[in-house]
Amino acid sequence: MNKIPQRTCMGCNQKKDKKQLIRIVKNKENEISIDRTGKKEGRGAYICDDTKCLEKLIKSNRLEKIFEMKISQEIYESLRGVIFDK
Repeated sequence: MNKIPQRTCMGCNQKKDKKQLIRIVKNKENEISIDRTGKKEGRGAYICDDTKCLEKLIKSNRLEKIFEMKISQEIYESLRGVIFDK
């Protein structure tokens, strides 16, 4: 029996199965993108597929602290689009 990988949501701090979360990646060129496959190279951070978690993430600037850089509003807007699509 394989163990299912668990990750922590940056919004609610709950551990969930990796496949249930949305992955945000910072690559070596300091570009931030949304990783739907979970296989892109770079530093990853995870968030629930929930607008409440996204709002907590934006309000606390947690993504900026994790990636140690300013996050553009476009990234947050694309995250909103991904969450509302589902």
